[in-house]
Amino acid sequence: MTPDIAQTVALQSAAFIFQEDEIRDRFMALSGVDVDDIRARIQDPAFLASVLEFLVNFEPDLMACAETLGEKPETLVTAWRALGGGEGQDW
Repeated sequence: MTPDIAQTVALQSAAFIFQEDEIRDRFMALSGVDVDDIRARIQDPAFLASVLEFLVNFEPDLMACAETLGEKPETLVTAWRALGGGEGQDW
C-alpha cells in the first residue's frame, strides 16, 4: 500500500471516529489530544498512524469503521503499518 493510499484510509477512519460521539470521546481521552491538536496534526502521518492504531487496538471499533468505509479490517491494519504503525511487531 502506498503512503498516499494509507493516508486516505487514515483520514477516512478519522472521519468515522469524529462522527461517533462515544468513539471520539474515548479517542480524545486515551490519546490526550483536543480539537486544536487534531486540527493541527490531521495531515501528520504519525498522527494518522495513531488514529489507525486506536482502531486496531479495539476490534469492535475496527470492524465498525471498516464496515462503514466498505473496506476489509485488514486494509486498515495495512494502512496503519504503511504509516509506520506497529514497527517491531511482526505478527
